Amino acid sequence: MSSTNQSNETLIRFHDVALGYGDFTVLKHINIEAKRGQVIAMMGGSGSGKTTLLRGATAQIFAQAGQIYVFDQDLGRCSPTEIEQLRKRMGVLFQQGALFTDLNVFDNVAFPLREHAKLSNAEITRIVLEKLDAVGLRAAAHLKINEISGGMARRVALARAIVLEPELIFYDEPFAGLDPISLGITAQLIRDLSDQLNCASIIITHDVPESFKIADYVYIVGQGKMITQGTPAELQEAADEYVQQFLHGLPDGPIAFHYPTTPAFEAWLEKNSKHS
Repeated sequence: MSSTNQSNETLIRFHDVALGYGDFTVLKHINIEAKRGQVIAMMGGSGSGKTTLLRGATAQIFAQAGQIYVFDQDLGRCSPTEIEQLRKRMGVLFQQGALFTDLNVFDNVAFPLREHAKLSNAEITRIVLEKLDAVGLRAAAHLKINEISGGMARRVALARAIVLEPELIFYDEPFAGLDPISLGITAQLIRDLSDQLNCASIIITHDVPESFKIADYVYIVGQGKMITQGTPAELQEAADEYVQQFLHGLPDGPIAFHYPTTPAFEAWLEKNSKHS
């Protein structure tokens, strides 16, 4: 599904990127881009490196090789202050919502505004209620977090992620643990908000049906590399065994059950074997 107000402005781009931790490389030769107005799905099985991509995109870790450009800035060359400024133009919906349980719905959504914007209380109230209305929860502003359902909490977290109207939004497993109705609502909200804000939305997920309904383009990672990419329609027709195993949840295929052996594990094993 294409956005009607999509432009050609690229907001994030991975150029031949390798990412990992210490001596271990999780992914290499990764090339990704997301343009304004697009919904991009980054998909893969558990342990495939999806969250590692998110950490690289938000400068929590830096590329071992290649470059990650966000708003035309090479993250590897940015100072901590410059990275902080770039992050203010991003929104993140964390996997568990990461809501403050001692604050009510309104104050959770208002938190980024109070931290980063110099606005009057009247302006904050207007903006927060507007964003809560966008996710269908305006009348829940007064409720405590323990008084709302899991699906509602996800929508509150979504309202908080968009309250500063970011140009680039990351969704970390936004559909995990939701009932079918909440899942469908959340997926449609991501699509609608991307169109309304004219931002780039990147979904880190393994949920094939909902992602394929709303994504403009899909990247699938696994086996330490980019397996394939394309529109949902193109991937449905792909002949690759890994892609078909992933899309259809087949138990047999090229996806390995065992976590790969690394130099760090070998060193740990040798050290512990000496003590046994």
